[in-house]
Amino acid sequence: MNIQLEKLELMKLLSETNDESIITSIKKIFTAKKKDFWDELSEERQNIINESLEQYEKGEFSSFEKFIKPHL
Repeated sequence: MNIQLEKLELMKLLSETNDESIITSIKKIFTAKKKDFWDELSEERQNIINESLEQYEKGEFSSFEKFIKPHL
């Protein structure tokens, strides 16, 4: 597939149409909100992440080296 050729063909079709519903549909495609992974998470997982961030901001964390040392 030649992407540049496909774009040109679409532009030609778009310029030749007078169908407002087609133009509206194409606009919706380009202005649609991109999915954010955060919105895909359950409320429970969002809460866990938020709690972890709060703990980090308070300095309530350990370095990886300190965490892993007893397990070696």
